[in-house]
Amino acid sequence: MTGDPLLGLLRELVELESPTGHGEGIRAVAGRIADELEAAGGDVAFLGDHLRADLPGEEPPLLLLGHTDTVWPLGTLESMPFMVESGCAYGPGAFDMKAGLIVIAAAVREAGARRRALRVFLTADEEAGSPSAKPLLEDAAEGVAAALVAEPPTPKGSLKTARKGLGRYELVVHGHAAHAGARPEHGASAIEELAHQILILKHLSNSQRGITVNVGVVRGGTRENVVADLAEAHIDVRVSHADDQPRVDEAMHSLEPVLEGIEIEVRGGTTRPPLERSPGSAKLFAKACEHGRGLGLELAEASSGGGSDGNLVGALGIPVLDGLGAEGAGAHAWNEHVVLDSIPVRARLLAALLREPGV
Repeated sequence: MTGDPLLGLLRELVELESPTGHGEGIRAVAGRIADELEAAGGDVAFLGDHLRADLPGEEPPLLLLGHTDTVWPLGTLESMPFMVESGCAYGPGAFDMKAGLIVIAAAVREAGARRRALRVFLTADEEAGSPSAKPLLEDAAEGVAAALVAEPPTPKGSLKTARKGLGRYELVVHGHAAHAGARPEHGASAIEELAHQILILKHLSNSQRGITVNVGVVRGGTRENVVADLAEAHIDVRVSHADDQPRVDEAMHSLEPVLEGIEIEVRGGTTRPPLERSPGSAKLFAKACEHGRGLGLELAEASSGGGSDGNLVGALGIPVLDGLGAEGAGAHAWNEHVVLDSIPVRARLLAALLREPGV
């Protein structure tokens, strides 16, 4: 892809740093893709920092999903610059998912006049769970036949017909401070209580049901000689099945103190429902396999532990096929990279689906 316009566009997008919440960078990335979609005949509208584009064609439309934000803070380019090495492009957001945005733009152009009617929605806060995008996504999904998500495939190139649902929680423990040496009996340690609660949370995980509960951040106390009066934990919850999500949520909000003199509060809840494999997603995957073979791709399907905007759209009963972006690895990691030769191939695969009358 050396010298290819797609490579130039990828570099441009990666060097437009766009962490979640940085409106200037996010709008710059969305604006660049808006230019591409307008050139293909799209009617483009900015909804806050989110981008929606409608392209005419045979109804009902297909919904294309992507996001313009990344997990990387401003200034990351200084230590993680865009670079090309051994057929891969490295840089913050290159794989997740600025290459996917290029796949969308290139596929729309490749599909040409023979494509279906399309609705493209690019979310500005997907990496934070799409809180402001959710109602706009639901509007964009109204009346569509299916949703195609240009998030990255698995590291082995597999498409995604299922994703886990997510929940984010904060557990806050209130105790009573006291001198740890002179009068420890007058205190109630929030840290000790949090230790008990972490073990309780561990038992909510269930590998057979695909439930994971991870305490990822803990904070508490002021000094080593003070019985801690405050401690907190930030918790990530993931479930594979929709009927497990309310049960786990209830268990989280029903936690009770183990020690005397302690109060606890639980904040947060579900951020994304699970995307469960459906007959509609299976049909989409079969069509992708059919078109993929013509491009030299032997596609497989997989379930992902991570969520996407496909979860939100799938909960509306709309068939979803995810993982249609470019191949690579290292999402959210310092070795994030995209395989350059996969970008035009995946764009042609998506273009074939955009022309598919049976979708």
